[in-house]
Amino acid sequence: MVNVGTPDRIIRIIIGIALIAWSVSAGNMWWILGAIVLATGIFRFCGLYKVLGINTCSVK
Repeated sequence: MVNVGTPDRIIRIIIGIALIAWSVSAGNMWWILGAIVLATGIFRFCGLYKVLGINTCSVK
């Protein structure tokens, strides 16, 4: 099941990588959120979108 569209996916991947990079350099725990955001972009599935009934993917 896919519920994350291409523009949403690209934004998630960029933000996820940026959060992970910043967190590693700053030495804090925000990399966990970055990993979650990155994973939702890679796998094109967001559990929160599923719960809220949101679908940004045009392909069914």
